[in-house]
Amino acid sequence: MRVNVHAAAIALAAGTAITMAAGTAIPGMTASSAGADPGCPAVYVIAIPGTWETGETRHTTGPGMLAGVTDGLPAHEQVAYVDYPATAFPWEGKAYGASQKVAVDTAREMVRTTAERCANTHFALVGYSQGADAAGDLAAEIGRGRGVVSPDRLKAVGLLSDPQRSPADIQVGPPAAGVGVRGSRPEGVGSIASRVRTICAIGDLYCSTDDEDFITVIAGSLAGISDDHPDDLPLYRARAAELLAALRSTDEQGGLSEQARTERARQLANFYGSGTHMSYGSYRVDGSHTAVTWLHDWLSGLG
Repeated sequence: MRVNVHAAAIALAAGTAITMAAGTAIPGMTASSAGADPGCPAVYVIAIPGTWETGETRHTTGPGMLAGVTDGLPAHEQVAYVDYPATAFPWEGKAYGASQKVAVDTAREMVRTTAERCANTHFALVGYSQGADAAGDLAAEIGRGRGVVSPDRLKAVGLLSDPQRSPADIQVGPPAAGVGVRGSRPEGVGSIASRVRTICAIGDLYCSTDDEDFITVIAGSLAGISDDHPDDLPLYRARAAELLAALRSTDEQGGLSEQARTERARQLANFYGSGTHMSYGSYRVDGSHTAVTWLHDWLSGLG
């Protein structure tokens, strides 16, 4: 099978890199002593930034995408941000899958240690882009009964541009077509599905890719399994194998012509220049809310 290298390379970038938001700052911690346990918040909000918005040991300066979500939450809600590599390419130190796994592992440990110290604290997860990928995976782990806390302690999960968005997810705002670039999570998010909200801007390929766009989805799947979660690895590999088989079948039928691949490369180049992935601060989900302000108000209502 012949594959246009240029088109495949651009598609791989779509599956592995998350476009950097304009200006990247992480707000300070919002401390609270509310809750039944002394010094413990009623709700502990864990926020996971997107690619290049943070690092393993520091937050970069500038307004990160989640700043508007977490700034000014009620006093009974405490916010903590996750530091992780937030990289996409091997030459940055960790490929996407390895970076995303660090985010999940770090957030999981934050939940575990807080839950052990604060028996009455509930949790919320929020993430953007690669951070949404990680937040969604941790939420699925908890919702499927494999987490460090029981599902009833997870009150809300807010995902902006989730690379594993599923058509079954509860979507806020205009409905985006397709699936995330990595495909849907193989087993969903389990019993917490009603507490998950996802927002995907129309035209954002990271969370809205045609599930028959084989090159892009395969690139996203393979990026994910560069260092994925042991329990899910066989499922992801099986899905990637199915997609590859479908790709071969389509190619044999003439469905992936040189012209089609060139056009796909052009569309991807246009997407990278559009800024759609960085638009959530201004992207309207209803008459009075942007994606960011909607998530802020939703989290503000948690008791």
